[in-house]
Amino acid sequence: MKGKDVRAEDFVLEKSIFNNIFEKDIRRVFIYKKAERLAKAIHLIAPAFVGSESLRNRIDAVAINLVDAAILPPASSRVALSRELLALSSLLSMSRMGGFLSAMNADIIAHETHNLLKEVAAYEEPRLLLDESLTLSDIAKNASKKEVTQSSVKSPVVAKRAAPRAPEIGKGHVKDTESVSDIHIKDRRESVLSVIRSKGTASIKDISTLIRGVSEKTIQRELTALIEAGMVLKQGERRWSVYSLA
Repeated sequence: MKGKDVRAEDFVLEKSIFNNIFEKDIRRVFIYKKAERLAKAIHLIAPAFVGSESLRNRIDAVAINLVDAAILPPASSRVALSRELLALSSLLSMSRMGGFLSAMNADIIAHETHNLLKEVAAYEEPRLLLDESLTLSDIAKNASKKEVTQSSVKSPVVAKRAAPRAPEIGKGHVKDTESVSDIHIKDRRESVLSVIRSKGTASIKDISTLIRGVSEKTIQRELTALIEAGMVLKQGERRWSVYSLA
């Protein structure tokens, strides 16, 4: 960035900050800028509280806390921002009742507060959706249902001659099952690697929140396989374990 005319408004999109702090999530950057804008507006009205030092200090603290909360990880940020916005709502009400703040300025701050609160409530961390792999039992049940459905639409005469039979799980079925299962396992492992790659280090809980529809036990099994394959490294033990790319 040397030699460039870098404005404060653009600094948040500097590559390392965008990657490391906001994990390449542009929605989080947008929420941060909203929080920063609200903090600026609060700071501008602070001189109005010259008659109440405690109220002014609390208002200033909320402005700083909003910016601090906006750079936290998504789950923590949502809680912290909601808490500060709730406190701000009460402070605005107190300020209007005490005659420190005009109705116009209070409405401007309340409007920005409402907009930020809506963004925080609507934010949802990007997730990957991946189904669990099918088992032999699942495929047998699906095949049985399919045969029953097909036989139900035949004429009565044909139905008597060809009664539905239970699916035979022979070598051919095992081969088909293994191929379907292999595809799902490969997809799961690629998704696990993708999450670790994007976060640098991740726990099983971190991975399970991003890959929906897959249990933590299944993710642990895939991580064990990836460790044995030399693709993933493990640090720590039990609930404190974190994983990174080898």
